[in-house]
Amino acid sequence: MITGGVGLIGSALARRLVGLGAEVLLADSLVPEAGGNLANIADIAERVQVNIADIRDREAMRELLAGQNFLFDLAAQTSHLDSMNAPEHDLAVNCAAQLQLLELCRSVAPEVTIVHAGTRQIYGRPHYLPVDEAHPLRPADVNGVNKMAGEAYHLLFHDVYGINTRSLRLTNVYGPGMRIRDARQNFVGIWLRRTLEGAAFEVWGGEQRRELLYVEDAVEAFLLAALNRETAGLALNVGGGEPYTLLALAEALIRANGGGHFERREFPEERKRIDIGDFVTDDRRFRELTGWAPRIGLDDGFTRSLTYYRNHLADYI
Repeated sequence: MITGGVGLIGSALARRLVGLGAEVLLADSLVPEAGGNLANIADIAERVQVNIADIRDREAMRELLAGQNFLFDLAAQTSHLDSMNAPEHDLAVNCAAQLQLLELCRSVAPEVTIVHAGTRQIYGRPHYLPVDEAHPLRPADVNGVNKMAGEAYHLLFHDVYGINTRSLRLTNVYGPGMRIRDARQNFVGIWLRRTLEGAAFEVWGGEQRRELLYVEDAVEAFLLAALNRETAGLALNVGGGEPYTLLALAEALIRANGGGHFERREFPEERKRIDIGDFVTDDRRFRELTGWAPRIGLDDGFTRSLTYYRNHLADYI
């Protein structure tokens, strides 16, 4: 079972699992503000079961969870700005629903293996680089606080009840299937859209360093985490390899597209207050436990993404 199953990571994970012969159930609310899009599963729609259900719906989740062997817990509210403007909604999805989901697992699927999608956002503004799992947790926005609490419930339920769960603290995941209508998922989405439409995209600041994790590499991380019992009860960083400044990322996107342009801007005040500055991930522990490493480089990832959206743009805007 995959919650958030028709979003960016969920749909790519479903495609991989179907290829491995798994029976796959996708649960997704398909609310307009989130990343779910049925176009993401058009090629596997006949090979998966889809249930339009919100992770906050207790009875729906109870019925769907019963008998599941694996739960990839990807449903989330991802917009940092939305979390500041509607904090109680973010709390309900990213925190309260996580506790409810774990209680349901304890009741109807106590043997299930869970991989929770966490985020590097919970570290806040780094005290040192690269950031390892021992770094203090001091989120810079409401989204980070709620994701931190949701992750903590997963670790608690492992420690107290023996639930086989772990959390992956992801960096910026991108690729075919991501939301490009706006920047609610992350900044790469709107960059891709503007580039394909021949319009300038905005780079705020520009010197901040970021890593990007291509979606297929994220999928492999989820699979390896699920199959490796040594990851149980842990929160583990999953980075994207080499960090780049935002300016370097913008130039790489234009290079992959064979043209385009961007405008460098100062941070909008509402975003500047919650920006974390440079972030570089230390994910050696996850790599040592699982043997995972990202395989898709930046230029290749941008090229694949642009090619996909050139062919499917109307389904995403």
